[in-house]
Amino acid sequence: MKSRFVIALVIPVLLIAGCQRDDAKEPLAISGKLFNFNYRVATATYVLTLRRQAALPEESFVETMFENPAGGEPLMTREKIFPFWEKVSLQSPPVHCVVKNRPYHVAIRIVSTDGTLIQALDTTVTSTLDQTVLPAKPLVVGPFYDRNPEVFETGAKPDYRPEVGCKV
Repeated sequence: MKSRFVIALVIPVLLIAGCQRDDAKEPLAISGKLFNFNYRVATATYVLTLRRQAALPEESFVETMFENPAGGEPLMTREKIFPFWEKVSLQSPPVHCVVKNRPYHVAIRIVSTDGTLIQALDTTVTSTLDQTVLPAKPLVVGPFYDRNPEVFETGAKPDYRPEVGCKV
């Protein structure tokens, strides 16, 4: 009687365990993505965060291709991923001409030192704002965030006009 009871408990547990996926998790997953508009220095950048899900080789890199909102060649970055990082933050160089509600393509490749592809991720980033929220020139300059004399001329009204030349 006891053996039937044990079997009745063990078999469902084994069946459930057998339904688990055998393939390993991908090493990284996208956990956040946005456009960062910094009005003080008049820049917009892509920012993405990747969360560690599984082990990576000791020497690995993340190569990211960001669609260029102004047109032209994509913007590329390559950064080392350190083994102790639980999260990987990706930031593009400054971009121009971001359009509200338009999805921009981002391709992420995780590679080893010899260039072997470990993982590839594709996503889009959509902004809820467009480039017109930024002034054409930085409001501050230097390490102490001094007022930019080109924007705040003595005796003149500050120039907060947005960048020109974008089709927004």
